Amino acid sequence: MRQFTIHPIDRNFAPQVQAKIDNLNKPKGSLGQLEELAMQVCLIQQTLSPSLHHPCHLLLGADHGIERQGVSISPRDVTWQQMINFTRGGGGVNMFCRQHGFSLRIVDVGVDHDLSQVPGIINRKIARGSADFLYGPAMTEEQFLQAVNIGADLVDECAAEGCQVLAIGEMGVGNTSPSSIWMSLFGNIPLADCIGAGAGLDSPGIQHKYQVLQAAVRHFESLLSETQPEDAPSVTDTEMILRYFGGFEMVAAIGSMLRAAELQLVIMVDGFIMTACALGAVRLYPAVKDYMVFAHCGDESGHRRMLQLLDAHPLLSLGLRLGEGTGALCAFPILDSAVRMVNEMNNFQNARITKYF
Repeated sequence: MRQFTIHPIDRNFAPQVQAKIDNLNKPKGSLGQLEELAMQVCLIQQTLSPSLHHPCHLLLGADHGIERQGVSISPRDVTWQQMINFTRGGGGVNMFCRQHGFSLRIVDVGVDHDLSQVPGIINRKIARGSADFLYGPAMTEEQFLQAVNIGADLVDECAAEGCQVLAIGEMGVGNTSPSSIWMSLFGNIPLADCIGAGAGLDSPGIQHKYQVLQAAVRHFESLLSETQPEDAPSVTDTEMILRYFGGFEMVAAIGSMLRAAELQLVIMVDGFIMTACALGAVRLYPAVKDYMVFAHCGDESGHRRMLQLLDAHPLLSLGLRLGEGTGALCAFPILDSAVRMVNEMNNFQNARITKYF
């Protein structure tokens, strides 16, 4: 796998940042999580005057072989139909990008449809959907590396334009299934506790989804046990688990997160699926978490527990489960407020207010 150089943020600068925050004309700590956010952005950028220039949003689309097993209420055609809809400005992601000034890149990483001639879609297709992980790995090692590199290269393009804050979203019918398995295996959590309704499954649908995913995990574990002991990888081998169960858009998102952290960008993490990607990224490079802002706790079963695995404290809880990165975009004004606080609020001395603590 491509090697990234991700340094933990330098906290030696923290006392200076804290002094500036504490001297703003307000009671100490009175702006709560905004103060924590301001501290994080200042440390990422190593400045007392942070900025969020040229925010970019990557919308990564791909299909999943496991969808063929009936684990989603949506047919896979919805993936390509929505991708085209995004180019026309009609999606939730479009609305929020316009509202908050994000530059949107719509990227086909593995959609099971020819979108190469659709204006507005960046063609980075690896294959027309991943393989069905009920029977074997979702992707080859070569495809895994390709997806990581695609995600990283997209961040380079954003950074070349001056991007300082990155949001990532996904479009891929069936992608809550790999997310649930990643959560279960990485968090050592019973699979049943990690599975939810996705796009709207009823109770029998959720039970069917559980049975399919349980069978896939058992098959994966049986393949491991059949491997010669001296060659057998551990079940905790992060890269192998990511490759075996992941989708192209999800692995590309991990590549984007890792490269963004390497470039010291602020990373806004969206809902259940992107949090699963964040979990995978942190398993690979723990320092990447320093650069992540967790946008919201969604309505998908298990999301709160996955956030707890990461010791993450989301900004919003609005019952969102649309995906596309919409929750990250909704949370951006809060991040913006934190940066404006540290840059625009007066301090006690300039305001000629007695500092009373």
